[in-house]
Amino acid sequence: MRTRVFQSGNSQAVRIPKELQFEQIDVDYDIERQGDALIIRPVGAPLTNVLQRFAAFSEDFMAEGRPAQSDQDREAL
Repeated sequence: MRTRVFQSGNSQAVRIPKELQFEQIDVDYDIERQGDALIIRPVGAPLTNVLQRFAAFSEDFMAEGRPAQSDQDREAL
């Protein structure tokens, strides 16, 4: 499947073929470049009600702390 980039005002635009259309068009999308590719994905859910979600954890959640992790050897740059 192929498409073309075109000029739309002061921006570049691309047509998304029907087979690849997003289900929702009334939400914001993030776009990022990875090499020659553009990645487009819906913006993540906002942190609405995050405190209520944390309150749902049991009192003993991670009472023993995190498991010990070994140090990683890394090459100097």
